Amino acid sequence: MDSLLREVLDLQQSWTAKKNPEMDERGSLISSHLPAELRKSLPLLASVLGVAESEIGVEGSNGAGFNAKIPWVRVYEPRRSPGATIGWYLVYLFSTSGDRVYLSLIQGTTVWTGGMFAPRKPAELQSRVDWARPLLSSSVTSRTDLVTSLTLQGNQARLSSSYEAGNVVAIEYQREKIPESSKLLDDLLFMTGLLRDVYRAEDTASYVPGDPVPEVVEAQEAAARTAGRRKRTAPGQGFRLSADERRAVELHAVQMATAHFVEQGWSVKDVGAKESYDLLLSRGDERLHVEVKGTTSAGGQVILTRAEVERQRELAPNNALVVVHSIILDRSAPTTIAGGGILECLTPWTIADEDLTVVSFAYRTGL
Repeated sequence: MDSLLREVLDLQQSWTAKKNPEMDERGSLISSHLPAELRKSLPLLASVLGVAESEIGVEGSNGAGFNAKIPWVRVYEPRRSPGATIGWYLVYLFSTSGDRVYLSLIQGTTVWTGGMFAPRKPAELQSRVDWARPLLSSSVTSRTDLVTSLTLQGNQARLSSSYEAGNVVAIEYQREKIPESSKLLDDLLFMTGLLRDVYRAEDTASYVPGDPVPEVVEAQEAAARTAGRRKRTAPGQGFRLSADERRAVELHAVQMATAHFVEQGWSVKDVGAKESYDLLLSRGDERLHVEVKGTTSAGGQVILTRAEVERQRELAPNNALVVVHSIILDRSAPTTIAGGGILECLTPWTIADEDLTVVSFAYRTGL
């Protein structure tokens, strides 16, 4: 393994986008020899991740159509990261100058939006890094060789911002100090343990920063199914809620909203079963019609039906939107329990067209 890494770094110094013998050799190392060497460790990697060997993928990329300046070889779970721009995985990244290679725990830079993969914003990538790093704090304290920033472009002015933004933690190997294969394997297993910790946290978290809003994704996928689109779903299930979980979130949000208004002296009636809003409030001659939305996300988006929008526009200004966001789900009990959350109230609530995003259309065909 050490000799293979060193060979790639040596060839980096002869980089060209065009086909030549050196780049052909680099392509063979990246696409074939290094992945084959890593696959010899699949039993150990599977043991650390707690999955079957068949559930682990190893692949390398020398570039698509031209020779990439930064070739890579990654280790991943296909169901969580079917492509290098999606999900969390481990990757060997080779600097353009050939002076170093990193073994990085990194994230892809796109996100499933319900109908397509879209680029993540830099702030979103950073929020996910900030979420992941504390999860690993107890595991990394004994290591002094870990880095949180990558230097892949050498003295060139243009940096690989996407790799830098997506990196959680990495081990840096300088070309003249690459350890022997046994140490490289130990490091790979250690980093695999960190990847496992991120996977487990993602599976149990109510919401991971930067993930799409569960309710929005579900609405978009439902619209796609109704329109007869072929089924296409996101990798993993980290941001999906079951029917029971959704119900727990909704009930908790309504309970928090009810308590909030009772404290303000309102009489509160739950009318969600028969009206296109949730709570009818009365206080003397005052009336307030309240739509309540609960979410495990940060609350930046909520789903409204057409009926809800039309009714709230009729009721304004005697109306309100309550969003209870950042709700925490306790899945340890037989029945999911929703708790926590931050309540935000907007009243009067005016719904502007520019704040609405169309999920689907009903089209009159004229047939």
